[in-house]
Amino acid sequence: MNRACVLLPEWKRCVASAQVANGTLSRWLARGNRLESSPAGIEQAIRDLFEFGGRAFPAAALSRQVDVGDAAGSLWLRADPAHLRADMTTARMLACGELGLSASETGELAKALKPLFGDAGFEFDARLPNRWYLRAAMAAELPQCATPDEAMGDDLKLHLPAGASGRRWRQLYNDAQIILHNHAVNERRAARGAVTVNSLWFWGAGALPAWVRSPLTKVVSPSLEICALAALAGIPVHEAEGDAIGTLPQRNSEAVCLIDLANLRGDALEQGGLQPLDRALRRGGFGAVELFFASGERYLCRAAHRYRFWRRPRGLQP
Repeated sequence: MNRACVLLPEWKRCVASAQVANGTLSRWLARGNRLESSPAGIEQAIRDLFEFGGRAFPAAALSRQVDVGDAAGSLWLRADPAHLRADMTTARMLACGELGLSASETGELAKALKPLFGDAGFEFDARLPNRWYLRAAMAAELPQCATPDEAMGDDLKLHLPAGASGRRWRQLYNDAQIILHNHAVNERRAARGAVTVNSLWFWGAGALPAWVRSPLTKVVSPSLEICALAALAGIPVHEAEGDAIGTLPQRNSEAVCLIDLANLRGDALEQGGLQPLDRALRRGGFGAVELFFASGERYLCRAAHRYRFWRRPRGLQP
């Protein structure tokens, strides 16, 4: 039986959109089956679909493999450009990665930061404006930090590496802020009202997995990490939007398709992702849809469940 495994945003984000909360998901969840929940986090949802070694989720190595193709043989850490705002007691991250940097601005900032990390034994690489990397030897100790999504808007003291083992990284974090604060690139950006790059955010530490296994047969995802895992597992990655989703499986096959909608919100999620999936489910393109919310909730909705008319949709509840 064809099955679609669908990655979705956190439950609270779906509830926050009236169109999503009262649309396709409301009907599916009313008539489908609730499954045992998993720990929260999109990384856990990905681990439920891909099997690979190691306890950490090596986001940096996976995205590096897609970006450059040289991730094997080293440890990697993302050191993405970020914008913080300080108040009386702490600092909060307001943006990370996509700050609108030009290639020339990226090059100037990288030139200033490379000696700091080189002296600490790491290779700093900022060839892309939105994804910056540190390469380390396989024996190096790298910090396990929150993802930008997890840290965004929160008190950053709660997410910085703790204890004696984290002291080195807290110092590098502070030293990088000093370099960036005084840099001419930021002076020019501030003068024209652009967001400044006043910090880095370390996250995604790990090595490229030596092996990856998965029951999936096709993948549709904009995520670099998912695409890298699919490539390592020998699974084809497809581009599909809207009604093209319904053409992914073939009738009477055993396809297991991953459809990643986790970054969509509001109308884009309902009309561009869920409604085309619902049409595919109704006409038999998929026999079942398994839902993986980033907050850990899991549901199974079979095509035949639409006949459970006695289960009335009541909208998603907070």
